Amino acid sequence: MRSSIARAWEWLIESAIRLAGVLAIIFVLLIFAFLLRDALPTFAEQTPLSGLLGGHEWRPTSEPAQFGMLPLILGSLYVTVGALVIAVPLGLGCAIFVAEIAPPWMREILKPTVEVLAAIPSVVYGFLGLLMIGPWLADVFGLPIGQFAALGSLLLAFMAIPTIVSISEDALRNVPVALRDSSLALGATRWQTIVRVIVPAARSGLIAASLLGLARAIGETMTVLMVTGNAPVMPRALLGFLRPIRTMTATIAAEMGEAAHGSSHYHALFAIGLVLFVITFLINTVADVVVRRAGGVQT
Repeated sequence: MRSSIARAWEWLIESAIRLAGVLAIIFVLLIFAFLLRDALPTFAEQTPLSGLLGGHEWRPTSEPAQFGMLPLILGSLYVTVGALVIAVPLGLGCAIFVAEIAPPWMREILKPTVEVLAAIPSVVYGFLGLLMIGPWLADVFGLPIGQFAALGSLLLAFMAIPTIVSISEDALRNVPVALRDSSLALGATRWQTIVRVIVPAARSGLIAASLLGLARAIGETMTVLMVTGNAPVMPRALLGFLRPIRTMTATIAAEMGEAAHGSSHYHALFAIGLVLFVITFLINTVADVVVRRAGGVQT
């Protein structure tokens, strides 16, 4: 009797997990279909497609309206790359310290403290950047305004660090203990073991952590909306980091409430959402493939 009840519970749990997986796939496909439906009119009107993705002007209220997405795509790229330049070294360094160097009592304090950063609402980061960090950096660098791309990168970096630290720390902890013991037994120091054995063994997991941090940064809205200046202009080389820019997410958040339903502007915003969806989907797919390979190597 008990074995029958156990089998029934096992079947119910397996069915629930299978249903959850199928529903997740269905929801993703429905989101894609929803975006595609309202974005298609824009792709149909802009011929060739390069006029939409490669256009240098985003002027939805001009006559005729111009929906060049390149300044928005480059703005998102500038902010995201800048965030990764800051977040990846800090996140990986913190993960290595927590996983390999910190004593157990310190690890129990540091890891929850870092993860608390993920619980802070993005609007709080935006307020800190807008009212405190931005004006201070403007005074330091002699900038005319305290809203620019580098400020968005700095804040997004701190928002991506918890993701990078959490996944990287798990990857480092999953490296077999035998590799550590073998390296130390051969005379390597603790630091040499970390740099030449543990980090290379967890390389795939560390790359996946960086890619997921990238996905976290590129999809952020409120923070970049508040601190990057919202200027849909083409950034220029490294100086673009010290100038106002506008990202794809900020454009959707700022203009969707003003766009008339069914208008060209309305459909163009959905086209931005579709491009952002595809970019994020590709990043997460690559990260998932890397994680799977990491799991296969480490086991």
